[in-house]
Amino acid sequence: MSARSTVGVYTGIALLGLGVTACSSESSTESTGAATPSSAVSLTACPQSPSGPPPSGAPSGAPSGPPAGAIPMAKTVKATDTSSSTVITPDGPGVRCGRTEVTLKQNLTYSTPTTAAGQKADLKLDLQVPKTSGGKPPLVVYITGGGFVMADKSANLGERTYVAEQGYAVASIEYRTGTSGSTYKDGVADVKSAVRYLRAHADEYGFDADKVAVWGQSAGGYLAAMAGATNGNKQFDSGDNLDRSSDVQAVVDEFGASDLATIADDFDAATKAAYTAPGSFINAYVFGPGSKQTVTSDAAANEAADPATYLSASCAPFILLQGDKDQIISPSQSLTLLNALKDKGVEGTRYVVKGANHGDMSFLGDPTAGAKWSTQQVMGTITDFLNKKLGS
Repeated sequence: MSARSTVGVYTGIALLGLGVTACSSESSTESTGAATPSSAVSLTACPQSPSGPPPSGAPSGAPSGPPAGAIPMAKTVKATDTSSSTVITPDGPGVRCGRTEVTLKQNLTYSTPTTAAGQKADLKLDLQVPKTSGGKPPLVVYITGGGFVMADKSANLGERTYVAEQGYAVASIEYRTGTSGSTYKDGVADVKSAVRYLRAHADEYGFDADKVAVWGQSAGGYLAAMAGATNGNKQFDSGDNLDRSSDVQAVVDEFGASDLATIADDFDAATKAAYTAPGSFINAYVFGPGSKQTVTSDAAANEAADPATYLSASCAPFILLQGDKDQIISPSQSLTLLNALKDKGVEGTRYVVKGANHGDMSFLGDPTAGAKWSTQQVMGTITDFLNKKLGS
């Protein structure tokens, strides 16, 4: 794959299901979304991510469709085995917001690591905290997707706000990506840094430091799985607040990868070749930019990048959510991880969302594509799990 086509692949996948939204200003800001009094609740559509210039490394303008020839989206997707999973038919109403007052703090710097280029990078997060009457809320750390080449913390504001209104503090984080020459090791370290930072400041921000979940989508789902799988493992802990634990109590993994060597195994031959080629977005995030190594030829490197490798009795419970029409991550990826969880005695449940693609794929011609992931059925599955494991 040429350098030009590789950049196109990066750009296209980063846009899938995420939209291009603005990064907030560098200053820390705080705002409050006031809900209608409970005696006269008027639920509204959940807020959209703010419009404006795209984050660094992304093309200008909101995506109206994929760049021609740039995205190696599968033309065919094998039917996935659902015999050990729960199938969700997402034909119900979408989630609504406006029931609970939520305070938003933006651009909190949680870590300043050094990039592969030797430069310091301020990593920031946005924090939503609901107004509750029953004590401090648990914390959910949200990890956005972006094809391992961008990590826009303003993404999926509506779903994050909905979760916050169910009684959770929700922190959406940036993390290092392949755009800066970083690898999965850096991304996992960043997630763990965010968890430690938030625990260190839990009293200041008003949430329960003992009840923490990670929730990721796509590339973020992979990093959430890695963070949850490495509970009790200090290999990826570095930076500040090392006196705090980075362990989490629950993992929500939406359409994330697991065994990177088989990430395209459900797809047609051309798509599989694009994913496994030297320098692809997958291989660059494992080996770094410019490397000719691949996860399909280096079994040890692939194993080290696989969350299943780290599973133990210390792991948090998982739920895995996967669309059966996913054209970006093979649906069998979540099944592979589910089987690994079972083999290690870790609690895990896989949900297959019928007819769903890889997040919001509405630009492909199906205006209901993104809505499948924001239905009460899907989001209720997530919040029910969080309620059981964190006790909101």
